[in-house]
Amino acid sequence: MDPFRMLLLSVSADLSSGELTELKFLCQGLVGKRKLERVQRGHELFEVLLEQKDLEAEHTELLRSLLTSLRRHDLLRRLDDFEAGAAAGAALEEADLHAAFNIICDNVGKDWKRLARRLGVPDAKMDGIEERYPRNLMERVRESLRVWKNSEREKATVARLVEALRACQMNLVADLVEEEQQARGLQDGSEAVSPMRWDPDTHPSGAP
Repeated sequence: MDPFRMLLLSVSADLSSGELTELKFLCQGLVGKRKLERVQRGHELFEVLLEQKDLEAEHTELLRSLLTSLRRHDLLRRLDDFEAGAAAGAALEEADLHAAFNIICDNVGKDWKRLARRLGVPDAKMDGIEERYPRNLMERVRESLRVWKNSEREKATVARLVEALRACQMNLVADLVEEEQQARGLQDGSEAVSPMRWDPDTHPSGAP
């Protein structure tokens, strides 16, 4: 289940009927009167806000403002925990994309346009990239990946890169990207489980 929806559901479960009434009052400028009249639970109000794009996992300002108005500091702490986890996940995904970009830049070469088209980069953008980097093939590849990432935003993932590479019959490059991701995953897991490094010069207490 979507972590943000799980957060909203948990917040809804902890709202009193009086607090829900307050939230509906505060949302009168955002939600139509008839929709508000049909809202009987907190999650129903959140669903309306989600549909209207007033509430999103990447934009939690409205939720924070509403919970602050209710003075529900316990629910605000829950939101803080969600945002901290989302930020950590985004940082990991950014690092994974950076590693994948490096591998692609090192290995795709003159076939970069085929991959860029598969990723949905417009021809006009590719023409502009060629003009900007007439003698630097690697920078053409990297810039096309940047254009894709900026247009797709949170949808720009390593999995989609691998899918595009395989669709272009660039299976060797796709394999290299996947191997790098697996190695990074193992490294991250190792650091999470055992953050301390073993020092061969250190002995347990009482050992010679």
